[in-house]
Amino acid sequence: MNPNASAITPAPRALIGFGEVRHVRLKPVRHAFNYATYFLMLPMRTLQRDGFGPLARNRWAALSFFDADHGDARSPAQGGALAWLDALLQHEGINDADGEVWLHCYPRVLGFAFKPVSFWYCHRLDGTLRAIVVEVNNTFGERHCYLLDQPRLGAEQRAAKVFHVSPFCPVEGGYRFRFMVTPERTRTVARIDFDDAQGPLIETSVSGNLEPLTPQAMRRAVWRYPAMTLGVVLRIHWQALQLFMKKVRFFGKPKPPTSFTTR
Repeated sequence: MNPNASAITPAPRALIGFGEVRHVRLKPVRHAFNYATYFLMLPMRTLQRDGFGPLARNRWAALSFFDADHGDARSPAQGGALAWLDALLQHEGINDADGEVWLHCYPRVLGFAFKPVSFWYCHRLDGTLRAIVVEVNNTFGERHCYLLDQPRLGAEQRAAKVFHVSPFCPVEGGYRFRFMVTPERTRTVARIDFDDAQGPLIETSVSGNLEPLTPQAMRRAVWRYPAMTLGVVLRIHWQALQLFMKKVRFFGKPKPPTSFTTR
């Protein structure tokens, strides 16, 4: 028996979160909704080394993870999504985020994927948080990243808005981010508020309770929400129709930013 076995820290496990998405528009008319959701919280360095366990990777399954759904869609032979993230951090001069990387994202469900936003929590080897990459996709097939340097959980982080997401919001002003994760990784909250040139406009959050990503938890997720990612897209368009009916100003789609990453 290894006398030091009790001192060995177990490898982090993939998690699944069950919770809700909340959205409130403050002006020119109030418009609010929330709905139940689930998401993944994946320790990417551990999974890259030890395998994804019950979660299918880059193959069809009821729930799966595809590297091509993130970053520059590089293949597993090129290191996949984690290699893209490391390259992005290196390009931005962040050379000490070599600890665990936790990815908060939606899975593919029955082969379908749409990920409005994913969060990459990048840590140093000592476990301290070094950076957060907020990866945003719009319904036009475009992708952009906001890099938050030296963030702190629970503290507000800011970034200028440069990427078109909704035709009912201008590309101006900025985002206010706030992230909370319990030390035991049993619950997480990610909040993104948007201010236009006149002040607060949108308040959004995704939150949930985390548990190990077991086959039983995956089956529960699929049975409860069999068309979850397709439902995300349908809800986006349904909410857009309601804003249109309320005569909220419509903004045309501008060209995407020339840089893929905004600090």
